[in-house]
Amino acid sequence: MSHMDSALPSSPTVDFLGIGAQKAGTTWLYHQLSRHPQVAFPRGKEVHYWDAATAPDADEWAAMLEPPSRRSRSGRPIKTGEITPAYATLPVEKIKAIHRRCPGIRLFVSFRNPLDRAWSAALMGLARAQMLVPEASDQWFLDHFRSAASRARGDYLGCLDRWWSVFPRDQLLVLFQDDIASRPSTVLDTLAAHLGIDAAEFAALPESAIGEVVVPGLGDGVVSAAPPPLRPSLLKPLLELYGRDIAKLERLTGRDLSAWRELRPATRHMGQRTTSDGGATRAADAEG
Repeated sequence: MSHMDSALPSSPTVDFLGIGAQKAGTTWLYHQLSRHPQVAFPRGKEVHYWDAATAPDADEWAAMLEPPSRRSRSGRPIKTGEITPAYATLPVEKIKAIHRRCPGIRLFVSFRNPLDRAWSAALMGLARAQMLVPEASDQWFLDHFRSAASRARGDYLGCLDRWWSVFPRDQLLVLFQDDIASRPSTVLDTLAAHLGIDAAEFAALPESAIGEVVVPGLGDGVVSAAPPPLRPSLLKPLLELYGRDIAKLERLTGRDLSAWRELRPATRHMGQRTTSDGGATRAADAEG
């Protein structure tokens, strides 16, 4: 066995895992990481193993994510993993199972203004119901905001609490969708350092490639465009739902999130990308 071969893992392991949040930049992160020669996504972006399998087995999961090769063409080690936003809501028992199998796994999460995220998710639900925005009443949107699924997706504090209760804090990198929109290169440098891959690969990409925002399509024949702004009548109810959480997240991360309370948008980097489901999309909205 060569020295290079001895450096490879003796059994399948998962090197990184993106755990969320929904509609907070994970599609962009996947798209950029997929370009890196040291990163592999053997099953694509979202595997949905831990949230969908009836009897999840960590060994089976690791085997699913083992790439064909653990070395790039230049001989550098390849990191393998997945990004499934639904994992932000996993219970502690499943997080512990991941830790037992892959204790050194590098984790990352991206958070988006929960008011903006809730509005964006509601708009997606509206499109899937084949309804137009003017056809939906304020009450329809309020019911969607207050649904168990939407509240769980916006529970950033609960997500951090569960994952930090199992993994050391330095293994979970907290990113913000605002930074993806306004300083994407910095986000990629930070992520590369966290994952242990060469940041120079990102630096070599043209600015237009880094700045584009990739939005997953809504389905066959559905093309997204610049979304309508949040109805003013819905701002107060959303602040009632998330205002305290925003304040707690500020204290927890040391990040100034005052813009979130006013729903001030971050700088958008316009671009267009056709996603794997064939939906041509614009970069006017944040992605899943």
